[in-house]
Amino acid sequence: MRLHRKHGIAAAMLATTLVMAGQLAGVGSATAAAPCDYPAQQLDLTDWKVTLPTGSGNSPTEILQPDLADFSVAPWFQVNSKCTGIQFRAAVNGVTTSGSGYPRSELREMTDDGQERASWSSTSGTHTMTFRTAVNHLPEDKPHVVVGQIHDGDDDVTVFRVEGNNLYITKGNDTHHKLVTSNYRLHQVFEGKFVVSGGKIKVYYNGTLQTTIDHAKSGNYFKAGAYTQANCGNSSPCSTSNYGQATLYKLDVTHS
Repeated sequence: MRLHRKHGIAAAMLATTLVMAGQLAGVGSATAAAPCDYPAQQLDLTDWKVTLPTGSGNSPTEILQPDLADFSVAPWFQVNSKCTGIQFRAAVNGVTTSGSGYPRSELREMTDDGQERASWSSTSGTHTMTFRTAVNHLPEDKPHVVVGQIHDGDDDVTVFRVEGNNLYITKGNDTHHKLVTSNYRLHQVFEGKFVVSGGKIKVYYNGTLQTTIDHAKSGNYFKAGAYTQANCGNSSPCSTSNYGQATLYKLDVTHS
């Protein structure tokens, strides 16, 4: 059957358009990562590094920029199943740093596009971290997980800490400094915020000031993720099936 010339031209043009569209689609799918492939697609991790509960001895795995931009490892550090946040998991038998007996899957604040460790003074300028998170799983026997903290050159200064159904803000070694709620439930999303200036730390929960902590020191930095406060010495089973896990949905840091 012969096509009318006008119809033939139109058909040829349509065929060419479809081929070009297919080629462009092929190029896009071959070069662009899906938005759920890497945690750095969910939140801006330019000035962060991650410490994982893997590795050996007292040398856990650390991923810095630029590698962090397209890094993911299941189940320790990955986009959550709903593609809405970053999942952090640390099992009780995970590798720990030399300064801690507890495993972590946790971000550490950096500077200079992730090349240098952040270190700021609580008496100069204003330093703020706002994060939105939810604890999804707690370890057995000692169901404790830290999800956000300020650390200085020596130790943690203040953290948000979930112990079973209790959510605390700590102050140094006082792990129960401020009880925020005794009715925390797994998967319940909340927003924490630290505002540091003038030698004081103001700590907020869902926009409400909870406590003000005196702290005049340099060498400070922010951390966020899942820092499991249990290990094989106080939690059983001693396996990867026993873990702490949190999902991070928001992470904003400013220094002024």
